[in-house]
Amino acid sequence: MLLKKLTILNYRNVREASLEFSPKFNCFIGANGVGKTNILDAVYFLSFCHSAFTSQDSQVIRHDEQLFMLEGEYSEAASEELADFTISCGMKRGTKKHFKRDKKEYKRLSEHIGLIPIVMVSPGDTLLIEGGSEERRRLMDMVISQLDVAYIEALNRYNKALQQRNMMLRQEDVEPDPDVMSILEEQMAVEGELIYAKRRDFIEQLVPLFQQFYTTVSGGHEQVLLNYVSHCQRGPLLNVIQRDRMKDRAVGYSLHGVHRDDLEILLDGHPMRREGSQGQLKTFVIALKLAQFDFLKQSRSHTKPLLLLDDIFDKLDAKRVEKIVELVSDDRFGQIFITDTNRDHLDQILSQGHFDYKLFHVNDGEIEF
Repeated sequence: MLLKKLTILNYRNVREASLEFSPKFNCFIGANGVGKTNILDAVYFLSFCHSAFTSQDSQVIRHDEQLFMLEGEYSEAASEELADFTISCGMKRGTKKHFKRDKKEYKRLSEHIGLIPIVMVSPGDTLLIEGGSEERRRLMDMVISQLDVAYIEALNRYNKALQQRNMMLRQEDVEPDPDVMSILEEQMAVEGELIYAKRRDFIEQLVPLFQQFYTTVSGGHEQVLLNYVSHCQRGPLLNVIQRDRMKDRAVGYSLHGVHRDDLEILLDGHPMRREGSQGQLKTFVIALKLAQFDFLKQSRSHTKPLLLLDDIFDKLDAKRVEKIVELVSDDRFGQIFITDTNRDHLDQILSQGHFDYKLFHVNDGEIEF
């Protein structure tokens, strides 16, 4: 997958830009807070229909402006059907966003997810380790959704049934209708079992890729492990949900189901959250995201996702930086978008081979090349 051209209007602090990209490396240099990450976020938005950093679409509109627009021109050489296509998105304040493929608007945004595979690494990804279980579920959902529309639909149905069940559990004046509760619980169980099976298969395939990348970057000094933990492992999910209905009623929400799934992250057999240094946490995140890249590539007939690397070298020692530079310079990766405040890191990457690249300088939302 290649992003050939990106047009931006009023996206975060970028007033207007029209950028043509290299098929290999696209490097954005600038101080902190000048807008480098916003360019990567615009690329991300065109793939996932939302920002990587906020769930409120109106927050990406530039201050004192009334709308934003994005347009990307893509090429997919591996597919005759999608040889070249354009994705555009626009939104006015107070209205819903509009997503179009070749000027034809999508009826449902879920139809678009997965068309442009993408992996993004950013400083905030350490929340995968330090944050709550919802961060790790979001990781699984984001990757699987790029490959499986049925997964997105099952997740939407599960969440709708969960929301309705929780509303009934919080009723104060009357007891929940047991027949309606049973219907909702059965829906949660059916969809939840499907979600669990797909998450389990994903983690089983991801772990060896992840461990291989971590060993390469760390030099083999530590051992890491991901364990998938789910209430589905306790038996039929319907039984697990229904056996504690009274306890759920007391607390006012559903205590059991795949909405409580988690990933146990271990470093040398101990919780990484407690034992890992900042460099080890950063190494974990980078290795995990590069494993996602390989997983998506293998699962999509070797279509290479876009790889977005935002300030990835901070808090890493020189040896780990060197290993990451060697990895991303390899032909196994396709088009890469990378930001850094330190020109030396990017020069180190560019010196690894005679590949095509473009260098962009960013300052207060203005982009020069």
